[in-house]
Amino acid sequence: MLEQGDIVICTVEKIIGTNVFVKIFSEGKEIEGSIVLSEISPGRIRNLRDYVFPKKRIVCKVLRITPRGNIELSLRRVTQKEKKEALEKDKQEKGYISILKSILKEKTEHVIREITKQKSLYDFIQEAKENPKKLEKFVGKNDSQKILNILKSQKQKEISIKKEIFLSTTNPNGLELIKEILSREDCEIKYLGGGRYSLKTKARDLKIADNKLKEILYEIEKEAKKKGLEFQYKK
Repeated sequence: MLEQGDIVICTVEKIIGTNVFVKIFSEGKEIEGSIVLSEISPGRIRNLRDYVFPKKRIVCKVLRITPRGNIELSLRRVTQKEKKEALEKDKQEKGYISILKSILKEKTEHVIREITKQKSLYDFIQEAKENPKKLEKFVGKNDSQKILNILKSQKQKEISIKKEIFLSTTNPNGLELIKEILSREDCEIKYLGGGRYSLKTKARDLKIADNKLKEILYEIEKEAKKKGLEFQYKK
C-alpha cells in the first residue's frame, strides 16, 4: 500500500488545465494520481508540456493520500538520487520480468500479479535470491531453481554513486593533511578545484553503494575535524 513519502514511477495519462493526471502501477494494479502545477517544477512554468505530456513516464513523490483515497504527487520534490534509484530498480524489474517469461511462459502475468499484491517485484526477487523458498511458493521448486540459476549467472552491472565534498584549511601543511585524509583505496577521488573533490563508490546494488559512500563521508568528516580542517558536502 502506498504511503506518504513513497517514490513511484508514473505514466502521464492526461493534462486538464494545470492539473496532471497519472497512472501508478502498485501492488498488481493501476492507481490514479494527480499533480498540481506548483508541484511540477520550482519557479515559473511557461509551458507545462516542457515537463510532462501524455504517455511520458516520470518519477514522483507521494505528498499525501486524502481520506477519499486521492493520491497527490510531486515531481519537483524528487531528488536526483531518488530518481536514479527508482529508474535503476525499474530497469532491473524489467530484466526480472524477461527472465520469468522465459521460464514461466503464459503463467508469468498471473505469478507477477500475485507477487506484487504483497510488495514490488524488485524487492521480492532480492529476497528470493537469499531465500529461494519465497519464490518456490509461487512457481514451484523446479521453475524456482531455473530462475535463480539465470539470476546467478548474470553479470550484474556495477552501480556508481558520486558525492562532492569541500576541504579547506589555513594550516601551512594543509595540502599534506588533505592528501593524508583522502588517501583511500575504497573509493575514487578526483580534485575539482577550489578545495572541491569528487568521491565515487561502486557496488552491484544501489543501496550498498550508497551506504558505502555514507560511511566514507563519515570517516573523512571525522578525520577532517580531528585535524582542524573545514569540511562540507553537497546533500
